[in-house]
Amino acid sequence: QVQLVESGGGLVQAGGSLRLSCAASGRTFSAYAVGWFRQAPGKEREFVAAMGRSGISTDYADSVKGRFTISRDNAKITVYLQMNSLKPEDTAVYYCAARLRGTPSGSSAEYDYWGQGTQVTVSS
Repeated sequence: QVQLVESGGGLVQAGGSLRLSCAASGRTFSAYAVGWFRQAPGKEREFVAAMGRSGISTDYADSVKGRFTISRDNAKITVYLQMNSLKPEDTAVYYCAARLRGTPSGSSAEYDYWGQGTQVTVSS
């Protein structure tokens, strides 16, 4: 199986940047598509970004497009979410996820493995 651990969350002022990391275990992790989701207090979990196993195909939610960038390292054992121009509405717990099928997906139901989440708080 694949195990995922998020890190890099914290408190940042609006307009600032954070980079989230998702450390993955599993020799076959490179074959998985990966995604980031977030859940704000009182709201449903929502899609943020995803990347296919090739590291080329990406998908972003409209709310973060142009501000957030998903990437993975050469060994494909760490997934990143670079978040720039942060807004208070970006405040949420952010989760990384892995999907056995190699294409990116914006549906949380299509992911097989999940991390425990990392808190991102953006102040105005």
